[in-house]
Amino acid sequence: MAENQRTLKESVKIVGVGLHTGEKVTVEICPAPENHGYKFQRVDLEGEPIVEADADLVVSTERGTTLEKKGVKIYTTEHVLAALYGMQVDNALIKLTGPEIPIMDGSSMSFVTAIEQAGYEEQSAVREYFELDENIPWEDTEKGIEFLAVPDKEYRLTVMVDYNSPVLGTQHATIYKIDEFKDQIAPCKTFVFLRELEYLATNGLIKGGDVDNAIVLVERENVEQEELDRLAKLLGKEDLKVEIKGIGTLNNYQMKFQNEPARHKLLDIVGDLALVGKPIKAHILAARPGHSGNTRFAKVLKEQIKKQKNAPRKFDLEKEPLYDINDIEKMLPHRYPFLLVDKVMEITDDSIVGVKNITMNEPQFTGHFPGNPVFPGVLQIEAMAQCGGIFSLSKVEDPHLYSTYFMKIDNVKFKQKILPGDTVVFELTLLSPMRRGLVNMGGKGYVNGKLAVEAEMLAQVVKDKE
Repeated sequence: MAENQRTLKESVKIVGVGLHTGEKVTVEICPAPENHGYKFQRVDLEGEPIVEADADLVVSTERGTTLEKKGVKIYTTEHVLAALYGMQVDNALIKLTGPEIPIMDGSSMSFVTAIEQAGYEEQSAVREYFELDENIPWEDTEKGIEFLAVPDKEYRLTVMVDYNSPVLGTQHATIYKIDEFKDQIAPCKTFVFLRELEYLATNGLIKGGDVDNAIVLVERENVEQEELDRLAKLLGKEDLKVEIKGIGTLNNYQMKFQNEPARHKLLDIVGDLALVGKPIKAHILAARPGHSGNTRFAKVLKEQIKKQKNAPRKFDLEKEPLYDINDIEKMLPHRYPFLLVDKVMEITDDSIVGVKNITMNEPQFTGHFPGNPVFPGVLQIEAMAQCGGIFSLSKVEDPHLYSTYFMKIDNVKFKQKILPGDTVVFELTLLSPMRRGLVNMGGKGYVNGKLAVEAEMLAQVVKDKE
């Protein structure tokens, strides 16, 4: 069944410090209209410019994903985007009083809590998924990054990380569907190796870094207190209490999960792939991912969306039909020359696929048009409507006692001529749930996978026979 988009019921504010800039910042996550997606707004700048959450606007992936549009930057976008995507919020405006999303505790949990506190508002537009229709492999051989996207009915993620490190080793993390995000992924903190801290600090990054907002991984037994004090000073945190008890984590941080670092990498992927701009149905497998690989793969997926949109629609017409012409005659009251559906391939809870073969032997071609046989547009709509009738009658007992009557036709478009020899495949989907015998469906007719006709129709199913 089609799912509707949703946004937040009300705005919610979060205050924190940017990990890299060290600046205090207030984030306000606000409701947004249908088909808005995720957008950031810098309310501290003149004109309050907006930057869309779009993979094409990524300008840096150094320790976080940075977006930029017309000179306006938004740093460290991944954790708040992961929270919105993971909690299945389709539309949100994220207002910021500074350039960077606050790091909070290094996970997505603060944002998830805020989103739940605001609550959800269902919208009337249908959620449009990007449903992958082929395998998409991608790799960066120099950096050893590998991605593979495989068609799936859910958004499933599998991540493998390998840091050649005695403290981490090889780790895997998986979620089988996005519903698992809140409990399994959102609480997992970002991590950093002790050996990286000095480089990051001396290069002006992690000014807002703290032992509370990242897991600091320690890979050697003997770390002098003097070294820790120097690091604390570099970070501008001279009074920081830091202790190490051999290989493991700074201050003996107890990981929430044995594979918390791998789960955080999965969190980052959810946030970075939110930049694709659509909710995804695919199984994404990633080996040794990072923000650079994630965002480049997001661009690959964006290209795939374009490709699939322009590709011919595929239907399997070789399989056994659900209803043949004899079954259809038992359901529909129509007969020659007005029975315009030859077979039905499938029916789901909210859709139907039916087939009409166009032949020169049909009576309309004697007059439409002699010497230039074109299947009339009104009959295309009638054939589509008969498919809709079969759908609605398949939902009642004793369908032969019912008739389906047109009430309204909207948004009819004819895209190409339909000629003898063509096979038209009609696909109709419910636009709203069936109520009191009213059936509102959107239909499309394809020839060789290309759209030939489309329309929206409202019909009523009436029991008018005994």
